[in-house]
Amino acid sequence: MPSYANLNTSDWNYTDSDIAQKFLFFNVLKDGRIHVFMPPVVKIPPSSYTSPDVLIKDVDISLDLSVRIFLPSCMSTNSACTTSAGNKLPVFLYIHGGAYCTGSAFSEEYTHFVADITVKANVISVSIEYSLFPERKLPACYEQVWAALQWVTSHNNGSGPDPWINHHADLHRIFISGNSVGGNMSHFLLSKVGSLGLPGDANVEGMILIHPYFAEGDENWMYMCPTNKGPQDPRMKPAVEDLARIGCDKVLVILAENDRFGLYNIGEKYVEELKTSGWEGTVEMMVNKGKDHCFMFSDHLDPQAVAVRKRIVSFIYNQGS
Repeated sequence: MPSYANLNTSDWNYTDSDIAQKFLFFNVLKDGRIHVFMPPVVKIPPSSYTSPDVLIKDVDISLDLSVRIFLPSCMSTNSACTTSAGNKLPVFLYIHGGAYCTGSAFSEEYTHFVADITVKANVISVSIEYSLFPERKLPACYEQVWAALQWVTSHNNGSGPDPWINHHADLHRIFISGNSVGGNMSHFLLSKVGSLGLPGDANVEGMILIHPYFAEGDENWMYMCPTNKGPQDPRMKPAVEDLARIGCDKVLVILAENDRFGLYNIGEKYVEELKTSGWEGTVEMMVNKGKDHCFMFSDHLDPQAVAVRKRIVSFIYNQGS
């Protein structure tokens, strides 16, 4: 299939009479093509990020699934950035946003964000490059992020395929995080972990949702996922039983007060329903006052963007708000 999601709007020449269906993020044309409105993503190689504080590499897990791995550079010199677990660091597994049809772990904005968390929190980070719609319809990306988590935990006995994870990852302290639809998929992962568990002594300690995307009855999502379970599909409207079995001990939910997609109230409801679901962990909430959806990725130096990263670091190390 052609890479429609990577074409500029100017490359499309059609009129309303050519459109079969209109959605928020894309048009479906009568000839079967899908025009995604998002701009093309500019991907950068690991070598483009030149901070001396972090090492970065890309790893292919399968033909259609890759990850960008970040390691504090001091770990390669056995210096003072080791932790109480010796040379083992918590794992920060990150899932980018982008309405399922844009965004990339290899973009500059997500590379910058995850690299900064890696250094400030002293973690080894794994950022997932999953397949986008329409090249692959949902639920492919959900299956891929689960496969990525399984790949990370396959290093549980120190004999996995990646030496950085083998040597430096404390798989008993995994933190799963994502923004927007990445937050949605993070919830999916933790509900699945709570149901199926993880191999060996691998353990997810916490989940961090940044402006998470949940939208009951969302027609965009239901079209992108032909095998959906209707307007109340639990991936769009978290089910009580899924909330009750979230597979970690603590959750941080970060919300934007002026979220253009109306996700602030939905996020508040998620927090309240998590508290009353029977789940026995603890949940914290942070509100970005006066801010729009995922603002921190377009303005890395915004004071509230800095505050978000600091809150994530404190959450990982139980330092409170």
